[in-house]
Order: sequence, then structure tokens, then C-alpha cells
Amino acid sequence: MKNKKKVILGICSGIVLFVLTLMVYTVDTTEYVVVTQFGNPVRVIEDAGLQIKLPDPIQSVRRLDKRVQIYQADELELLSSDKKNVSLDYYGTWKIVDPVKYMKTVKDEIGAQSRLRDVFSSSIGVQLSQYSLEELVNINEDELKLDSMLAEATNYAREKAAEYGIEIVDTQIRVLNFPEANKQSVYDRMKAEREQMAKQYRAEGSEEAAKIRAEAEKEQTTILSEAYKQAQEIKGEGDAEAIRIYGEAFGKDPQFYEFVRTLETYEKTIDDNTTLILPSTAEILKYLSGDGISENRTNVAE
Repeated sequence: MKNKKKVILGICSGIVLFVLTLMVYTVDTTEYVVVTQFGNPVRVIEDAGLQIKLPDPIQSVRRLDKRVQIYQADELELLSSDKKNVSLDYYGTWKIVDPVKYMKTVKDEIGAQSRLRDVFSSSIGVQLSQYSLEELVNINEDELKLDSMLAEATNYAREKAAEYGIEIVDTQIRVLNFPEANKQSVYDRMKAEREQMAKQYRAEGSEEAAKIRAEAEKEQTTILSEAYKQAQEIKGEGDAEAIRIYGEAFGKDPQFYEFVRTLETYEKTIDDNTTLILPSTAEILKYLSGDGISENRTNVAE
């Protein structure tokens, strides 16, 4: 009898545990849990923890990721406003904000990917068609409007995706490329812009260099003029002083002064390679004879 009771108690415990497994469930912080009753959503659980529901098949749970997810797009070829083909490799980020609407409209992730492909491609296509190729690719940041185009595309996509309980977080371009037919024209335009900038920089550099040279030459002229003025003043003062000294020396002893000046003349005009042909009565030769030297000695002695 006791064994029978234990068996019955074990069976009852197993049934209770089985029923509890059908009624008790957990919710993770990274997910929504939608409780459905006979397939219809009746409750959305957003807070993490332990929850209770009616056992299957009366009520079931559907788990949806509440984190930001990435939509990986295929390469897309579109036309700019100036009718240039542009090839885009882009991606978008999105998240579920209304789980019930999401389940009713897209049903599952495959359906969500299909809707997102339409949303992103149409939004980028509409916005890109309003911008020229020069506004999408340009070395001048003031003329580049790619970020504005992406922001407008994101807002446009956000409005469309709200119909599916989805919020578009962002849209970004990984690669913006051009078909082969357009690449050369783009490269030529970029090269021409670079050459124009280089010419402008060279012209500005030449102008600045000319200004610097003009200032330097002006300053050089001023310095040389001032130096020449000072040199002439010093030279004039030196000549005046020399004349004064010569005058004093000539006044004290004219014959000795004449003798010294003649010796200086000899020193400046006669060397080992000099040959002079002069008459014997030339004034300059008088000190080379004994008479002139004797006469000068007599004057010095006196």
C-alpha cells in the first residue's frame, strides 16, 4: 500500500512539474516575449524575469530580439540628379519597437528582411535622385552633401518602416562606386580640381614671396644707404683729421714733410719690377742722390 501511494505521489508530482513547464517561462533582457492565445497576441512582456501563462496549446510564447540589428544590403545601382550611374554598397540598422504590429505585418525575420530591402532601396533611391554626382563625391567639404542625403534617406525609411513595427536607426554607405563608363570622367574631374587648387596655392605662394622679396630689398636699400652715409661721414672726418695733421706737420718742418711724402711716393711707385727713365734733374730723384739727403740731414740737425 505504501509503495502504491509513493507511485501515485510521484506520478502526481511529475504531472505538476510537466504542467509547470508548460506554464512558467523566462524573459531575457535582450528580447520581447509575445504571449499568443490560439495564435492571437494577447500580451507583450518586455521586462526580464520569470513569467506565467496558461499551458500550451492554450497559450504560447513568441520571442523577438529587441536589440539593434543590421540589415546587410546587396549592391544597388541608382541614378543621380545629373543622370550619372552610382553603385552603392550600404547597410542599415533597425530594431523592433512594436512586437504585435511586427508579427501581424512581417510575421518573421524573413518577412522583415524582404520589407527592409524595399524600404531601404526606395528611400536611398528617392533621396539620391535629388543630388548630383558632384555633391556626392567632392574634395571640397563645403560642397559635399553625402551626409545630408543619408540623413534624409534614414528619415524617409523610418516613416515607411513604422508601418511594420520597425524603427530605422541609421543608414550608412560602405562603398560608393561608379560603373566603368563613369569612372574616367570622375577621375578627370577630380584631377582638374586638384590642379586648380595647386595653381591657386602656387599663385598665392608666388605673391607672398614677391612681397617678402620687396620688403627685404627695401630694408637692404635702407641699411646700405645708412651704412654708406655713416661711412662717408667717418671718411670725411678721417680725411679732415689727416689734412689737419699734415698741415701741422708741414707747418713745423716743411722740408721733412716733403722728404716723408717723397719716400711714400717711392714706396707706392717703385718696386723690383719697376723701371723709371727720368732726367737727372727730376725733382723726384733728388733724395736718391747724396745732395738731397745731406741737405735734409742738415735741416734735421738744425
